[in-house]
Amino acid sequence: MVSVAVIGGGYWGKNLIRNFASLGALKVVCDTDLSTRKRYETMYHVQTVPDVAALKQVPGIDAWVIAAPAILHSAIARVALTDGISVFVEKPLALKVDEAEDLIRLARENKATLMVGHLLQYHPAVVELKKLIDNGELGRIRYVYSNRLNMGKIRTEENILWSFAPHDISVMVSLLEELPEGISASGGSYLQPDVADVTLSSFDFPGGVKGHIFVSWLHPFKEQKLVVVGDQKMAVFDDMSKEKLKLYPHSIVWRKQVPEAQKAKPVAVPISDEEPLKLECQHFLDCVENGETPKTDGEEGLRVLKVLDACQKSLDKAGAKVAIFNQRKIQGDAAPYFVHPTACVDEEVAIGAGTRVWHFSHILSGSVIGDACRIGQNVVIGPNVNVGNRVKIQNNVCVYDGITLEDDVFCGPSMVFTNVLNPRSEIPRMHEKRDTLVKKGATLGANCTLICGHAIGQYAFIGAGAVVTKDVPDYALILGNPGKIAGWMCRCGTRLEKQEEGKWVCPACKQGYDFDGKGMKAHRVSADIA
Repeated sequence: MVSVAVIGGGYWGKNLIRNFASLGALKVVCDTDLSTRKRYETMYHVQTVPDVAALKQVPGIDAWVIAAPAILHSAIARVALTDGISVFVEKPLALKVDEAEDLIRLARENKATLMVGHLLQYHPAVVELKKLIDNGELGRIRYVYSNRLNMGKIRTEENILWSFAPHDISVMVSLLEELPEGISASGGSYLQPDVADVTLSSFDFPGGVKGHIFVSWLHPFKEQKLVVVGDQKMAVFDDMSKEKLKLYPHSIVWRKQVPEAQKAKPVAVPISDEEPLKLECQHFLDCVENGETPKTDGEEGLRVLKVLDACQKSLDKAGAKVAIFNQRKIQGDAAPYFVHPTACVDEEVAIGAGTRVWHFSHILSGSVIGDACRIGQNVVIGPNVNVGNRVKIQNNVCVYDGITLEDDVFCGPSMVFTNVLNPRSEIPRMHEKRDTLVKKGATLGANCTLICGHAIGQYAFIGAGAVVTKDVPDYALILGNPGKIAGWMCRCGTRLEKQEEGKWVCPACKQGYDFDGKGMKAHRVSADIA
C-alpha cells in the first residue's frame, strides 16, 4: 500500500485527508497550526508534523499530497520530486510556466509520479460527457460555456481566475483535445486592489469552437455548470443538480429563410454516484503503485497553466487578445505552416495549419493567424491582431492593433488600414485607437484606404484606390473618394444585375439576392439544421 503525507489541512486539505484516510493510505498530516494537527491526530490516529523540513525526516512516505496555498505549490513539489517522492499537487501546478516545466523535468529524471488535482476530470458526469462527444452523440461541437460561481472562500494570495478557472480550463481542453489559439479575459476587482473577484475568459479553438468561462466568488448562490453545444444535441453538466448530466436534442430548422428553434425534452444521462475526489485519490494511488501516467499528469497541468497565464496577460492588458505560441492539437504533431527565413515571427503568436508567411514580413506578439492563410512580402501584422482562416494579405500591407479580419478576407497590394483617427507624431494617441472589423469574404482592393472605426460587411468589395469613411453593408461595391456604394457584388465576386424591384441575381453563378432598400441579402441555397 502506498503511504501518503498530506500537506495542508485547511479548507480543501481536510477533504483530501478524509479520502486518503478512507483508502488506508494516510500516514502523516503536515500543518503549521498546532490545533489543526491535534484534531487530525485524534480523528485519524496519524502522525503530524509542523513543516516540510520535519516531514522530510519521516521515513517510509511514498508520496506527498500538496494542499498548501498556490504560491507554495512549486517550491514544496520541488523538494519532494528532487528526493524521488511522488507528488499530487492541487491546482494550479505552479504559478509560472517555467516552474511547471522544471517540476515535470524533475519527475521524469527521478522516476516519480506527478499528478495535478484537476478534480472535474474524474467526475463521472464529465467522464460520460467525454464519451458522448467522442462517440459523436452531440455531432460537431460548436460552443462550450462554463460558469463557476459562489459566495465562498475569498482568497488574497490568488485571484478568482487562478482559484476557480483551472478546473474548467482542464475540462474544456480535454473535451476538445486542443488548446485555444486566441484568448481574452476581462474582470473586476471590487474587494481588494488588483485581485480580480470576477472574470470572463473567451477562447478561440483551432477547430472553430468558441468557449467562455465565467468565474466569481461574489455570487449570491453556488452555481457550477458546463454547457456543450453540438450541431445535433446539447449537453448540460450541472453539479448542483440531482440529475447532473442531461442531453437536450434541440435543433434549428429553416422555414421560408427564417430560423426557428425546435425544442425537445431533456434526457437525463445515468452516471455513477461515486465521489469524484475519492476516485481522483484512488487514481493517484494506483498510478504511484503501478508506475502509470496519471490522467492529469504534469504535462496536462502545464497545458492548463499556459492557458491561465495567457488569460492573466489578457486581464492585465484590459482584455486584449493573447495567443499561445505554436500550440495546436494536444495529440500528434504540431500543425505544419511555412515561414520564410527572412520573415520574423515573435513569441506568443499562433499560426494555423497550411499558412504561409513570405519574405520580410513580421508577425508581432499576441497575434493569432488562422489556417491556410497567405501572407505576402513585407507585411506587418500586430500586435494582438486576429486573422481568420483562408485570409490573403498581399504585399506591403500593415494590419495594426485594433483590426480584425474574419475568414476569407482578401487584402490587395499596398491597401492601407488606420487605427487612430487624428494622429500626431508628438502626441501619443494609441489609447484613442478605433477598431476596424472586416467581415467574412470581403475584398479590399489594391491601394484602397480604410479610415478606422468602421465595419466592412460580408462579401463587400472595396474597389482599388477607394477611401472608406463609414460602415459598409454586406455585398456592397464601394468606389471613389470618399467611397460610395456603386453597386452590389455576389459572393463569387461578380457584380449583381437587377431583375426587378428588390430582386437581383448574379449573372455568373445565378445566386439570387433580395434588396430591402438598405442592404442586400442572399437567398438560402438549401435549408440546413445548425
